[in-house]
Amino acid sequence: MNIHTTPQRTPAETALIDAFSDRLSLLPGDGTVMLKRDDAIEAIKSGLPTRRIESWHYTDLRRLLNAVPDFDPAAAAKAIAPIVEGSVILPVLNGVSSAKVPVIDGVIVQRLSEKLTDGSIAPGLDPYGTDDAIGALNTAFVADGYFVEIAGGAELDKPLELQNLQAGGQTHVRLAMRVGAGAKAVIVERQTGDGAALVSSVSQILLDEGADVTWLIVQEQPDTATHLAQFKAHLGKNSKLTLFVMNAGGKLVRQEIVVKTTGEGADFTLRGINLLAGDTHTDVTMVLDHAVPHTASTEVIRNVVTGRARGVFQGRINVHQYAQKTNAKMACNTLLLSDDGEFSTKPELEIFADDVICGHGATVTEIDHSHLFYLMARGIDEKSARGLLVKAFVAEVIEELDDEAIVEALETRLDGWFATHG
Repeated sequence: MNIHTTPQRTPAETALIDAFSDRLSLLPGDGTVMLKRDDAIEAIKSGLPTRRIESWHYTDLRRLLNAVPDFDPAAAAKAIAPIVEGSVILPVLNGVSSAKVPVIDGVIVQRLSEKLTDGSIAPGLDPYGTDDAIGALNTAFVADGYFVEIAGGAELDKPLELQNLQAGGQTHVRLAMRVGAGAKAVIVERQTGDGAALVSSVSQILLDEGADVTWLIVQEQPDTATHLAQFKAHLGKNSKLTLFVMNAGGKLVRQEIVVKTTGEGADFTLRGINLLAGDTHTDVTMVLDHAVPHTASTEVIRNVVTGRARGVFQGRINVHQYAQKTNAKMACNTLLLSDDGEFSTKPELEIFADDVICGHGATVTEIDHSHLFYLMARGIDEKSARGLLVKAFVAEVIEELDDEAIVEALETRLDGWFATHG
């Protein structure tokens, strides 16, 4: 006879399950949404992921998530100035969207709480795989966010900044967007706060034929916050998505990127910067499916590691059997500034087509002391010299955005991070 024992739940698992029972009556949703919430909490009851699960091998969430803060109804986050001056702001303050949505030509904005209540968002709550812990957590607890629809042919003349701001406790937010055929937009997703918090955030975007979107994720949580996020995208025919991710904060961070090309001619570009300091853990995990012929993708990740920080990049590109003429390239480059810091890289290619161009690479290095000596010999102090070399390491990734206002704003944030942690 085989006896199967269930592992004892961790304090974090117990806290999440108890919180769901306490908040269930407060969560919006029709019958379909509530069934999906029930399925999600059952997934959490089966246990948070451990290193035994391949996709979580470098981030043992069950071990690393030591505690979960209570929901704090008194937490009062406030909207902040946008990264790019003149942007239109859609704030979510401690999990609650604004009742007053802006009027934008060619854009429909709805509060996600309304889409949950009428059940129209229910299909988007489905997990993307068997190990979708972040999706399950968010589906169980999400109460608000935004649904944005950009009309076909519309061109937004100002960036749209989605602010997810927390002041402690728990915050679970979802941002869903559909971009019509031929539309063009710049979206900034801002993730920050000032409290000891557990944040889950899921962003979903569907690009119709010929749509062109630049999406920036700027994550600057305090070192008291756990940030678990997911970005999911479907790219239609001849659409183009440029995704830029900057992680510059958080105690425990996992940013998942799940992208699928569903139309020929689709083009996906990922550029990422991970600025890691202190005793923190940051994991960026990407799964990209080239599902149709004649699609392209490039991914470049640059990491700067100091203190006792630990970082992870897992990138898997799946080229399906019928996805001939796929062109996919991926690179991850790490600059270690500390003997105690570490970074793990796991690039993967799974190719079932025979007429493709695919490749990946990874490097780890330290600051070149001859370059440092050269700058110091010309009167530049050591800290400033190191800062110049670090900035040069990541600047080319930022400058690829080819938008002066955005590049300037991101370089300012890079300078601020290095002034504190350099």
